[in-house]
Amino acid sequence: MKWKTSITKIEPNHIVTKGYRQEDLIGNVPFSHVVYLLLKEELPSKEQGTMIDAILTACIDHGVTPPSSLASRTVASGGVPLPTAVAAGILSIGDAHGGAIEKGAQLLQDGVLHMTNEGRSVEKTAELLVKEATEQRKRIPGFGHRIHTADPRTQRLFELATKLGIAKNHIALSKAVERELEKTQGKKLPINVDGAIAAIISDMGFDWRLGKAFFLLGRVAGLTAHVYEEQTKEKPMREMFSIDAEYIGPTEHDLP
Repeated sequence: MKWKTSITKIEPNHIVTKGYRQEDLIGNVPFSHVVYLLLKEELPSKEQGTMIDAILTACIDHGVTPPSSLASRTVASGGVPLPTAVAAGILSIGDAHGGAIEKGAQLLQDGVLHMTNEGRSVEKTAELLVKEATEQRKRIPGFGHRIHTADPRTQRLFELATKLGIAKNHIALSKAVERELEKTQGKKLPINVDGAIAAIISDMGFDWRLGKAFFLLGRVAGLTAHVYEEQTKEKPMREMFSIDAEYIGPTEHDLP
């Protein structure tokens, strides 16, 4: 039985990835462009490569408070190797942490598909999406942030997308949803970095199921830095948290 793959061919003294010899890629093609090649099976244009580079950079780190940073630093404090601690952080990335890109991209791609097929305007589509989410008491992924009232990464990514000629219907729909949320809820729920990336990768033609991939590719750099800092500048098993725990289990009693 042969294992079939379209990613890389390996032969003695010969490595070909997506049709290109790896020695030709090395030093000639930026890493972000190779990421595009792996996921899209073609090298990006200059504009597409710049956009992917910007997306990966926007994901690199968000301080010590996200679950992935906490997990990596906590595990690193136990004295494990660097890859183990970084992996711990990666394992904490899921629907709640880093998952809004995937869910947001799916929502936007479905929305634009229906908008196109049914001849709706962007504004009407946004209105229907917000109405449906409100009726089902669901949060629309990619909007609002626990720290930022205006995510600086979002503004920069959208500026680049427009400048590079990448901004299309998905970005337009995400901005319309932002306006509709403010109108219906009486407060602004700005597009966060996850929502911005969801819209941009959708306009670039990426499958929504790759949403978490962009977050993973960028965040692993930050997690590596956190682990290295923990291992070289902090004591093992240091006190990281101060938690006043309350026991709510069974009343203490003697064995029968």
